[in-house]
Amino acid sequence: MQPPMKPFLIGVAGPSGAGKSELARLLATRLPLPSALISLDSYYRALSHLSFEERVKCNFDHPDSLDWDLIHADVARIAKGHPVDEPVYLFDKHARAAETRRVDAAPYVIIEGLFALYDERVRSLLDARIYVDAPDDVCLARRIARDTVERGRTRQSVLDQYARTVRPMAERFVIPTQRFADLIVSGLNPLEESWRMCREFLAEAAA
Repeated sequence: MQPPMKPFLIGVAGPSGAGKSELARLLATRLPLPSALISLDSYYRALSHLSFEERVKCNFDHPDSLDWDLIHADVARIAKGHPVDEPVYLFDKHARAAETRRVDAAPYVIIEGLFALYDERVRSLLDARIYVDAPDDVCLARRIARDTVERGRTRQSVLDQYARTVRPMAERFVIPTQRFADLIVSGLNPLEESWRMCREFLAEAAA
């Protein structure tokens, strides 16, 4: 795989629970040169002006819940080789933390999230676009496991949100973005198999 001459941006998208975050983290550790990882989950809009009760009612699975101006600015900045300060989002509070996370530019930069292929401005900055797909029942089971352990949610709250917004918004806004993908992999594949597919694809794309 030829080393990129400038930051090579890789978008990794797919529905919640498909396995895109796991694949993105694997890419970051396996690519032949240092990699940086930016998660779009960090870019939910600041809701400090709302009460916690009001925040809980927000639809976090709609693309409008993300701060697209900041996302575009940061992706454009890191594409030019400059560091960015990624927000730190507190999922149990539905709010941004006061601190940020410095992300330095690297030969490979991975942009991961539900809507990594959604916004045309961001999509146009990507050098490679990967979509991870998985059946709905698998996505739901993984979502329950993740949110109850990592995000302090109850099982019932995860089920309610999945039925109310997660799946409907995925069908409306996320799944259609696979048409923009250069490579589609199955979230049911063993990670090693997905890695081999991505490695071969990226070797050609970065050449």
